[in-house]
Amino acid sequence: MKALTWQGKRKVEVSEVPDPRIQEPTDIVIKVTSTAICGSDLHLYELLGPFMHAGDVLGHETMGIVQEVGSAVTSVQPGDRVVIPFNISCGHCWMCTRGLQSQCETTQVRSHGKGAAFLGYSELYGQVPGGQAEYLRVPHGDYGAIKVGSDLPDHRYLFLSDILPTAWQGVRYADVPEEGSLAVFGLGPVGQLAARIGRHLGYRVFGIDPVPERRAMAARHGVETLDFTKETATALRDLTSRGPDAVLDAVGMEAHGSPTAALLQQATGLLPDPAAQQVMQTASMDRNIVLTAATDAVRRGGTISISGVYAGAATPMPMVKLFDKQIQIRQGQCNVRSWTDELLPLTEDSKDPIGLDDLVTHTKPLSEGPEMYSTFQKKQDGCIKVVLQP
Repeated sequence: MKALTWQGKRKVEVSEVPDPRIQEPTDIVIKVTSTAICGSDLHLYELLGPFMHAGDVLGHETMGIVQEVGSAVTSVQPGDRVVIPFNISCGHCWMCTRGLQSQCETTQVRSHGKGAAFLGYSELYGQVPGGQAEYLRVPHGDYGAIKVGSDLPDHRYLFLSDILPTAWQGVRYADVPEEGSLAVFGLGPVGQLAARIGRHLGYRVFGIDPVPERRAMAARHGVETLDFTKETATALRDLTSRGPDAVLDAVGMEAHGSPTAALLQQATGLLPDPAAQQVMQTASMDRNIVLTAATDAVRRGGTISISGVYAGAATPMPMVKLFDKQIQIRQGQCNVRSWTDELLPLTEDSKDPIGLDDLVTHTKPLSEGPEMYSTFQKKQDGCIKVVLQP
C-alpha cells in the first residue's frame, strides 16, 4: 500500500509499505477514507527527528471502513465506519477505568518513560505505524474504534480522533466559571475548536494568534481576536479588568518569538541521534513565550490549561509569578475515549454547534501529502487544517 513516511527533517514522501494485517485478537484493520495532518505531526517534521526512523509511517488522525477484525473483536465488524483515537488504550487497565486512557498501562512505552502508545508518533510513543496511508492496523481496536453513522461527511467525524476531544479536554481543564472568560493562545486547529467550544459553553472568548487568516476564522464564530504582541497580556487585562478567568495554551513548543530556544532546536537537529536524544531529554528545548504570556494575562486565582505539546525536559517556568498569583495549571495528553460519547452528538447535530463545517482549508489526495506538510508548516495559502484522502 501507499503511505506517507518520514525520511528526515522536513522530508516526507509517499512510499510503498507492507499492507497491515491482524496481529492480535483485539486488532482491526481499516481502509482509510480520511486522515489529517495534525500540528503535532509538525513536531516530527521539524524537531523530533532524533526519535524517528526513515520509513516510519506518519499520521494519528484517521477514520475509515473496517476491513478485518481479530477473533476477540465484538464491538465492530467489517463494513462499519469508524474513527480511530490517536492514543492506543486497552479500556480495562487501572488507568483506562479511571478515564486516563492516555496513560494506559497496557500500552505504556516504558522504555522511554512515556504513557500510552500513539499511532504514527515516533519511538517515544511505540513506533506504531500511523494512519496517513491506504490502510491502518488498529491495536486494541475492539475498545478504541468509535463507530459512527453513514450519512454525514468525514470531516464531521474525523476530528474525534484527536483535536476535538483535545480541545474539549483543554476547555474542561481550564475550569472557566459560569459566564466567565477564556483566552486561547494559538488559533491553529486545536485552538480554533477550543475557542468555539468556549463560545458554545457560554464563555467570553479571546483568541490570540499572529496569523490574520486564523484570527479571521475564529472571528466568524464569535471569538474576540488579538494579534500576539508584547502588549497582549496588558490588552487582555484591560478588556477583562482583572485578566481572563482562564488561559488555554494551544501552541506548545513551536511558539514564535523565542530566538534562543529556536536556535537550540535547530542545532539539536544537526547532532547524531543519540546525542540529540540526550539533549532533548535534559535541556530546555521549548520556546516558552506563550507560557510566560499566559501567566502574565490570567487573573489572580485563575487557571492555565495546556493543550500544546512541549518537548524539553527542563523548560523554565515563571514559578514566582505562578505562586504569587495563585494560578493552577492543568495539562496532559488527551484521554480521547473519555470524551467521545459526550462529543459524538455535537458532531452529528444539524446545527453544527462547534463549526466543524468551517475548519478544513485544504482537502487533498494522499499523493500531495509531502507538499501539504510544507504548506502547513510554513502557514502558506491560508492553511489551517489539511485532510488527506487516500
